Amino acid sequence: MIFANQPPIESNTFLLVGLGNPGREYRDTRHNVGFQAVDRLCASFDIKLSRLQSKALIGTGLWDGRKIVLAKPQTFMNLSGQAVASLLRFYKIPLSQLLVFHDDIDLHVGTVRIRPGGGSAGQRGLASIIQQLSTQDFPRLRIGVGRPPGQMVAADYVLQDFSKADLELIAVVLDRAVEAARVFVQSGLEKAMNQYNGLVQKE
Repeated sequence: MIFANQPPIESNTFLLVGLGNPGREYRDTRHNVGFQAVDRLCASFDIKLSRLQSKALIGTGLWDGRKIVLAKPQTFMNLSGQAVASLLRFYKIPLSQLLVFHDDIDLHVGTVRIRPGGGSAGQRGLASIIQQLSTQDFPRLRIGVGRPPGQMVAADYVLQDFSKADLELIAVVLDRAVEAARVFVQSGLEKAMNQYNGLVQKE
């Protein structure tokens, strides 16, 4: 409950969290695109996810004079907020320096959209974080995975692997998400939004 009216915190630490489900069977699914983004961030920031802490697989490192904490909650998607809230408390990180990466079925494949806050739109990991923090006001980076075809249930659709047609585009999108995260850490949310919100075009 401490997060809803969080007092100002002076911190040089950023928490970048990818949402997904642990387990090899989920690794390449649409729902795990947040985990995939964190894997790319590990390479970009030269950080290894090396230990379990607060129900998450985490890694820490320094970049551009800032401490970076990368995390993949290991609680399954609908309990992701437990790990996020615990890590924020432990590292004393302000909500403005949290960035959550997650899939979004309401965005076309190839779309990256960074927002300063908002509802969960049915994304259960995001809903869990909102519940645990008692606020919707934290940055998130939405990665479009498209709508399910026909009458397919959304929960079934997001637990499927990306189609072959989408894989190449998703690789480009993940690179764009990493670039946006670096700008977010270095220059702030507004600049990241201005530079990276939009649709990646197929070449």
